[in-house]
Amino acid sequence: MVRENGPDGTVSYQGFKRRFVERASLQLERDTGDHVFNPDLPPYAAWKGEPRRAAVLIPLIERRNEAYVILTLRTPHLRSHAGQIAFPGGKIDPEDANPTAAALREAHEEIGLAPARVAVLGELAPYRTGSGYHIVPVLGEVVSDVRLVANPAEVADVFEVPLSFLMNPENHQKKSRPWEGQERYFYAMPFENRYIWGVTAGILRSLFETVYG
Repeated sequence: MVRENGPDGTVSYQGFKRRFVERASLQLERDTGDHVFNPDLPPYAAWKGEPRRAAVLIPLIERRNEAYVILTLRTPHLRSHAGQIAFPGGKIDPEDANPTAAALREAHEEIGLAPARVAVLGELAPYRTGSGYHIVPVLGEVVSDVRLVANPAEVADVFEVPLSFLMNPENHQKKSRPWEGQERYFYAMPFENRYIWGVTAGILRSLFETVYG
């Protein structure tokens, strides 16, 4: 059975899911985003105009009695966030019924994950980025026998990271980089040869705070 490290002790993977379902709907108004870590930085600081609506899927999968999060490595030729680690996801299109539908559609397009193979557990509070995105993260459980195929136009690699690693606050590093003459702070969660940082790490931190905060 998977053990998850939380401030109030360890709980099983089933306990993690139960806590998420119980708590997520009560925290949808919680303020999350790049600006929370940088109090002097307003939401969407580097974007002019209306925020761009997007959704991502946080896919959980159980293998060998342990839970993992599926992540992608973006291809190096993309216009934004090229070569970075990300969740499957993207812009919410007018044809999408809601953010969950958009997240599932994008996951199907990017890694071949059919919506029917995902049991949606719920949404997190929207994450607002400095670059102008209003992102709704959707947590979903993927069937264990699924076969994922990366879309080479967008995804260079698909890999998995233990949920226990990502939900351990000791692995949530606080980093900074200069931006417009000031230090801007963000989370990073390096795992083996993968550098998980920025918005992806921020959303994972939001998931941690939703379940254990």
